Amino acid sequence: MSKTPFCATSEQDQAIMFEALGIESFDDLFAAIPDHLRADSLNIPDGMSEMEMMQHIRRVASKNASHLVNFCGAGFYDHYIPAAVNALASRGEFYTAYTPYQPEASQGTLQAAFEYQTAICRLTGMEVANASLFDGGSALIEGAMMALRHTRRNRVLVDEGVNPIYREMLRTYTHNLSVEYAEVPLGKNGIADREAFKAAMDDQTGAVLFQNPNFFGCLDNLKDLIDEVHETGALAVVSVYPIALSHIETPGAMGADIVTGEGQSLGLPLNFGGPYLGFFAARKKLVRKMPGRIVGETEDGKSRRGYVLTLQAREQHIRREKATSNVCSNVQVCALRAIIYLSLVGREGFLEVGRDCMDRASYAWHRLMEIDGVEPAFNRRFFNEFAIRLPRSAKTVVSELIEQGVAGGFPVGRYYEEMDDLLLLAFTEKRTKEEIDLFATKLESTINRVEEMV
Repeated sequence: MSKTPFCATSEQDQAIMFEALGIESFDDLFAAIPDHLRADSLNIPDGMSEMEMMQHIRRVASKNASHLVNFCGAGFYDHYIPAAVNALASRGEFYTAYTPYQPEASQGTLQAAFEYQTAICRLTGMEVANASLFDGGSALIEGAMMALRHTRRNRVLVDEGVNPIYREMLRTYTHNLSVEYAEVPLGKNGIADREAFKAAMDDQTGAVLFQNPNFFGCLDNLKDLIDEVHETGALAVVSVYPIALSHIETPGAMGADIVTGEGQSLGLPLNFGGPYLGFFAARKKLVRKMPGRIVGETEDGKSRRGYVLTLQAREQHIRREKATSNVCSNVQVCALRAIIYLSLVGREGFLEVGRDCMDRASYAWHRLMEIDGVEPAFNRRFFNEFAIRLPRSAKTVVSELIEQGVAGGFPVGRYYEEMDDLLLLAFTEKRTKEEIDLFATKLESTINRVEEMV
């Protein structure tokens, strides 16, 4: 096969461009750069044919441990995706990653967004939802900022049980703003510390952020805390795991004002951090302060149903100083996949997925508690994720398990001090009893081997 370098322009095209620029070669374009600042070589290998390039890519890709049995969670989960999700989302009528800002967006795209919004409202128990955001972390940021705009206050209070990646994003985002950021330490029982929150809230607190289930998988009825938040005049923002909403009480029922979350588990594969899906819902009274886009239903002059971009409070559409956000973008195809997934599984299927997750997690918990030296980190109810305490460093144990073909959980000590012995584990409908038994066996032998090495 030919190794002739590919060039988008012919030599004749290049000659015309050189003449227009008043130069003789590409090198002349860089004449202003002193010789001592120029790189001797870009260290780029020789070109390959298409066949050779594909063979090379496959060799490199084969080094990834894609065969691992996955017990990791920490906000991103290995759920089954029906084949029809890929088939439908890939249709030419739908397939675009571009955010549809323009009013001439197709009716199909707008209807899909409208149906997605409806599904998110039903899941969360809220009244309005936007047409999605970039990911769970940016959605939580937007929730905090919207709460501050509404309350006209400048203090954000965050539970330490909120995903540490989200908290790092929040700290970064608020660093150069006139926003006071404060965290409340996790309670000893693995959930929000009621007394600490009451002591930390004041008349400048405008947004209070929770997560349920929290980062450690612990479930909590936040109604009492949310009532306290409202008494201070602040808004409660709750980040949720959507699959858990199949069986736990919704944030809306608990009184939350704003609900956000990561929608990756709704038909999106694990993919090195993205593209993912941030969902965002709120009370109707807050709708004009919501970021992003909202698709509405209407009728034309002939009484035919249609869909329109009802609200677009972004700087492309209104005066910049009035914009609710300049980082509220999304990847439209991710929201499309989510509504296709929810439509395919339906209400009963969604309940079944949640039930399977709980069953696997419950079986795994009892199985792991049989191992000497393994203890529950917190004695709290959980959905499909929980933390265990090991007799040795969780990071060391996880590294050993990787070599045995198992992604054996997330070492909590990476983000929490004095928790090096905690291992966070997640179980979805994809994990079988046989896989869980094998994992327990490998975990037990790994703990024993590590102990012998010490």
